[in-house]
Amino acid sequence: MAHKRISKIGYYLVIILISFISMLPFLWMISTSFKSRGALMTLPIEWIPKNPTFDAYIKVFTRFPFARAIGNSFFIAVSYTVLTILSSSMAAFAFAKIKFPFADGLFKVYLASMMIPVQVTLIPLFVIMNKLGLINTYTSVISPSLFRVFAIFLLVQTIKSIPDDYLDAAKIDGAGLFTTYRQVVMPLCIPTIATLCITTFMDSWNDYLWPLVMLTDRNYMTLPIALSTLNGQYATEYNVLMAGSLISMIPIIVVYIFAQKSFKGSLVSGGIKG
Repeated sequence: MAHKRISKIGYYLVIILISFISMLPFLWMISTSFKSRGALMTLPIEWIPKNPTFDAYIKVFTRFPFARAIGNSFFIAVSYTVLTILSSSMAAFAFAKIKFPFADGLFKVYLASMMIPVQVTLIPLFVIMNKLGLINTYTSVISPSLFRVFAIFLLVQTIKSIPDDYLDAAKIDGAGLFTTYRQVVMPLCIPTIATLCITTFMDSWNDYLWPLVMLTDRNYMTLPIALSTLNGQYATEYNVLMAGSLISMIPIIVVYIFAQKSFKGSLVSGGIKG
């Protein structure tokens, strides 16, 4: 009994130690963002600044149209997430529950496209967007959300687990395909959809390469591009960079807080199905 108690205490101590070590970079970011430039390289490290200041946060918004970049990122991330959920759920419903010719083969070919590196499709997509006159538009950044293979794959597995009896009952009640999709399938997929909302929003919010290629106008630039401008050619003010990075993390934290119950439900249900 004593041996089990010691093992349990040791286990929790190790977990606490690992958690603390993992949090150190984040704590350093917070501390650095409130330091003056002269206090950045002092040794030993001042984890609690002696003279905290908000100068770094003020510089973030004066050196670049940072507020505009935050608005651009938020609009793009929300639009990207909504379109991904709508298009992926409709495609997944078709693949999982609607019988049509070559459905399995088409789905396998579609999944195989996941193995193509993003860098390979970058130039063809740029040429297409340029021909359509979509460079420096939100549409060019948002449009890839219509073809999220992983989202479709994840939703197909969830929708396949829904008993056909539910769909048959809806059909008997006179519901059409779209009504069945909207009132039966979508509510049963909420945990998976919540997970996709979080991961898709994070991917879009933190995406750097694709917006960098598509957007050259400062008025359309997203937050990751704005953060890259805070890196100087010969020197970097790390307090300003950390302040901008902390600001960029706030929406991700807020989204997770609001969706964490459904996110946990998806993990639990996925574990049960597995």
